[in-house]
Amino acid sequence: MLGGEFHDGRTTVVYGDMFTYNLSKNEWTIIKAPGAPPPRCGHQAVATSTNKGELWVFGGEFSSPSESQFYHYKDLWVYRIGGKKWEKILSPGGPSARSGHRMAHMKRQLIVFGGFHDNLRDYKYYNDVHIFNLETYVWQKIELTGIPPLPRSGCIVLPTPESKLLVYGGYSKERVKKDLDKGCVHHDMFLMTPEKNDQTGLKWKWVLAKQSGIKMSPRCSASAVLVQANLAYLFGGVFDEEDEDEELHGTFYNDLMALDLEKLQWHEVSLCGKKDVTARRRRRKAKEDDGQEDSNENEDDSDSEIQAAPAPVESKTTDDDGIFTVTIGAAQASTADKKENARENIFVPSPRINPGLAVKHNVLYLYGGLLEVGDRQYTLNDLYSLDCRKLDEWKTVIADDLASQTWFESSSSSSNDEDSDDSDEDENDSEVEHMDVD
Repeated sequence: MLGGEFHDGRTTVVYGDMFTYNLSKNEWTIIKAPGAPPPRCGHQAVATSTNKGELWVFGGEFSSPSESQFYHYKDLWVYRIGGKKWEKILSPGGPSARSGHRMAHMKRQLIVFGGFHDNLRDYKYYNDVHIFNLETYVWQKIELTGIPPLPRSGCIVLPTPESKLLVYGGYSKERVKKDLDKGCVHHDMFLMTPEKNDQTGLKWKWVLAKQSGIKMSPRCSASAVLVQANLAYLFGGVFDEEDEDEELHGTFYNDLMALDLEKLQWHEVSLCGKKDVTARRRRRKAKEDDGQEDSNENEDDSDSEIQAAPAPVESKTTDDDGIFTVTIGAAQASTADKKENARENIFVPSPRINPGLAVKHNVLYLYGGLLEVGDRQYTLNDLYSLDCRKLDEWKTVIADDLASQTWFESSSSSSNDEDSDDSDEDENDSEVEHMDVD
């Protein structure tokens, strides 16, 4: 894990450190290597197995503590895992400076799509495609045929088994008039398809894809990861609605969705929950003591199973833990009413955007992310695991530390760096809130 951002209501910190997590020891370790890239967030990192392992990093953004200074990167870096060294790749013709883009690894190539650039005076969203050849270290901008996706950031980009690139969803905004912007959450899907008989790897076309399966609630800033070559899991995301006062109200999600990359079909991943083996033995023993046949055992055990739920709908629930209230996107209730309580008892990580997802040994790992409640941002550092074969329940590897975090409410939190001389006064005027969350 490289970089990231933290905000406590008063100060923004952008990190440049890198960590690895040891699955057998259950511990984070900081990696110190010479020549590391400067701090950033909103970048993309892709790991490859070449040369004993490489981590490729492109773009991202940085902001000063008061967010009065803000800029984007357009640099490309590689970390040689075997040699524990960073190298900055100086190759012309790459993408312009941006963050919120997506980068995928496919056939010895890095493919960069989309993103946005903001200079605090104006902004721009992108839908261009750039390919970096991992053998020649050369950038190429690709001019695709067909009707392209609208410019966007925060989308899902995944390679398919047919060597195509899938683009789903995302977010963009446009200026409708002076000092008024309108945001758009995209829910369309495109395939970036190689032209037939192309030997260069540089001729592609856009194809609008038809999605099937359940209809997923529109969202952006969800995270996705390949579980198998033809199957991806998606977690989280947010759908923002703007009221008459131009205030954004976000619906955050914590459902786990599956996408069949061959059929382009959506499913909701329903967890079965941990079976109570002791209760099963107790029931079996009672039946044996009563001289009854064990013919109803399968029916009893089925109560602990959760059937696949129908499509999520636009209904909403409100979760109030005593500290803050957040609107959570809810799936439609299962038609099997008698199993609803069992489903509710299955633990699921809290709603969030942009969590880190990784799969190792058929186990899905979910780390961190961000939850916004009004003007507050809750940065998470929890870690969970889910066995993709059993699909029984999420296990908490590291619980969140929200109880130890402090949020500063202050009208001066948006002050510029020039106001640093008044920092002591600002601190005294601030309302400090400790998040005592279970």
